[in-house]
Parts: sequence; structure tokens; C-alpha cells
Amino acid sequence: MAQTRRPTRFENRIATRTGGWKHIEWTVAPEADGLNFVAVGRDLTEAKAREADLEVAREALRQSQKMEAMGSLTGGVAHDFNNLLTPIIGSLDMLVRKGVGTDRERRLIEGALQSAERAKMLVHRLLAFARRQPLQPTGVDVAKVIDSMTGLIESTIGPTITVAVELDELPPAHADLNQLEMALLNLAVNARDAMADGGTLTIGACRRSVQAGEVAGLAQGHYICLSVGDTGCGMDEDTLQRAIEPFFSTKGVGKGTGLGLSMVHGLTAQLGGGLTIDSAPGRGTTISLWLPVSMVTPSGEERPAEQSPFPTRLGTALLIDDEDLVRMSTAHMLADLSYNVVEAASAEEALRLIDNGLVPDVLITDHLMPGMSGADLARRLKHSHPALPVLIVSGYADESGIDADIPRLTKPFRNAELELCLTALTAPVLTFDPGQPVGAGRVTT
Repeated sequence: MAQTRRPTRFENRIATRTGGWKHIEWTVAPEADGLNFVAVGRDLTEAKAREADLEVAREALRQSQKMEAMGSLTGGVAHDFNNLLTPIIGSLDMLVRKGVGTDRERRLIEGALQSAERAKMLVHRLLAFARRQPLQPTGVDVAKVIDSMTGLIESTIGPTITVAVELDELPPAHADLNQLEMALLNLAVNARDAMADGGTLTIGACRRSVQAGEVAGLAQGHYICLSVGDTGCGMDEDTLQRAIEPFFSTKGVGKGTGLGLSMVHGLTAQLGGGLTIDSAPGRGTTISLWLPVSMVTPSGEERPAEQSPFPTRLGTALLIDDEDLVRMSTAHMLADLSYNVVEAASAEEALRLIDNGLVPDVLITDHLMPGMSGADLARRLKHSHPALPVLIVSGYADESGIDADIPRLTKPFRNAELELCLTALTAPVLTFDPGQPVGAGRVTT
């Protein structure tokens, strides 16, 4: 400043009497003699606090954008993989059922099918993280789910870990039963891995009413809080921040995909709930799934599907899929189930076939196709052909994509899964005329 005679600015810290520090911004100007200067300092305590808050917000935004981008990427890739896996699993399943080849060849085919099923599970986890898995939520009795899963969990985690269950009286939860069971098992396995020397696994569920802003990420409302707690090693702050990131794992190479928690988080978010983690090193971890309370009463026990030998043709199945290999594989399955199969590569082509006189007994359609989607086709046929059973086959669907009352089958699938869906879709319904005596039922389809 003595040389330039121009003012300057800089920051430094000054120790306070209480032992802390204050950040000061200085503006310094030289006087005419070039030896002395005038300095004015500004306390930056509040400005630094605002900068810190802003940086936290920026980091949260970056994390959110990263997760959203990864979700879009993995969701799209997973959907494409489902289309690739559908003919693979369908064809291998058919070879296994027909007993094709020598003993060695059958073992190789079975091994390939098992690998394809593992790939299918990985894809389902990716879709769950991306919040694009096809869900069929309904009212679920959480206490009943926990009771039915306890035996499996105990056998999975081993004898060194004690399982404790703590349940309140619960209303039904808004959830997908199969996905909820998978999520519970995933959390139990994670808890087991955190308790190498044994411990206690506590599964609990209670009803909670949440006010706006009370629980991060949850809207105001009524929830079922399903928690899985362990007495293991716990997580440090860095691990806690990254716990729900896809492919992040502390288990080491080859000991997990790192998709377990991200899958559970995606599932709860897709259902309108959330996931919270309470953990500290040496204190264990408790992971809570927040599921909205459902207004739907859980249905009774489902009867096992009766096995049918299909001695005669079941009618005509109109099959629609824009992927040639998927359509070919599914057509073979339908033929094995004794259907006459008519194929179409688009919804528009299927409508032309129906307009030209085709009378199908059941329609099986892909959802995401160029032009009209499977869901749009189903809605159109619901008005023009209300008695035609429609099954939508999809790798994933957004929440508003498919009407809740339209049956769905998730890609990829085996012959038995397709048979079960079609049996439920086309089975006759027994109705009764109040004016007739009991036993004089009328069968309608």
C-alpha cells in the first residue's frame, strides 16, 4: 500500500475473550504520508453462518440432483434389461419344463435360469431405487406380515442373533405385500451383517401421526412406522449420509450389491412414505419404514390356484408387444397354456384386428410402446369391449400410468406366473340371485 497508495481488503480471525474466534473483513486505506493507514473491520459472524447454511443447502441440492439423475438412468436401463430378460427367462423356463437335453445339458440350462433369476432380482432392486417398479398397493396387515416372516428371518440370520418383536394395535398400511416382505428381509440381513458377534434384532411397528416438518421427507398425515433395529457396530456420519446411495456398501467386494437400502428407500417413497435411519458408532442402527395408513381393509387369505391340465384350447389370446423377441417368447408360453395366439406389434394394429372381426378371449399387452400405450388401449377397450379380460405386462410403470383395477404382470416372468395371472383373470365368477335358494348359483364370466 505504501508503494501503490491504493486501498485493499483481506480477512482474518481474531480470538475472543471467551475462547472462540471472530472472522473479520478489513478495508484498509493508506494515508498521504505512506507510513500510516486507516483500517475498518466488519464482523462476518452472521455472514459466515449464512454461507454455511447456503453450502449445506447447495450440497443437499447436488445430492438430490445426483440421486434423481441416477434414478432416471437406472430406471431406463432396468426397463430395457427387463425386456432383454423376458425372452431369456421364458425360453430357459420352457426348456426346463420340457426336460430338453441330457442330464448335463439340463443342469447347464437350470444354472443359466438361476443366473437369469438373479439378474431379474437385481433389476427389480434398480427399479425400486428409481421408484419405477410396478406396485399394486393395497391394505396390508403389517403385524401379520411380521408374524409370517419371523421364522424365515430367524433361519436367515442364524442362532447367534435373538429376534424380538414389539407390536402395537395397527390399522392397515398402504403397501405392496410382496415388496414389503422383501424389504423386511433385506433390512434383517443388513442388521445381521452389522452384528458379527451376535446380538439382538428388534422388529417393531406402531402407529404415528406426523405433523408437517416433524419428520424429514414426510408429509403431514397418519403412518405405520415399521422399524428394524440392531445392536451392531452402527454407522459413522459419512456412512450415514451415503447409506441410501445405490451401490454404496461397507461389506466389501463381492458381499453385496449395495442396493438393499436404496431399494427400500425407493419403495417407501413410491408408496408416499419415507425412510429414516437412527445410528451411531457402537450404538447400533434402527431403520424405520414410514408407510401411510390405508383406508382399504386387508383381504382374506387367497386360495391357492388350482392346477389345470388345460386339455382343450382355452380360446384366442391377442398378444401385443413391440419387442419381437419378447412377443415370440410370450407367444410360446401362451401356446403351451393351450391358447390360440394372435400377435400384434402395436396397440393400433391390435385395434385394427378387433375392428376387422377378431374376437379374442383375452388380451395381453405391453405397456410402454410407440404410439398408444397398453394402459390407453385397456381404457379404450374397457368402453368398447367391457367383457374382454386385459392383462398388462410391464417392466415398470409410473404412478399415473396404469389404472389400479387393471391386472398387471411384471417382466420378466415364468410360464407359471403367466398361467396364474390368466387363471385369475379369466376364471368364472359365481354370483347368486337373492330370489333363488342357496345352492342355485349362476356362473358368469
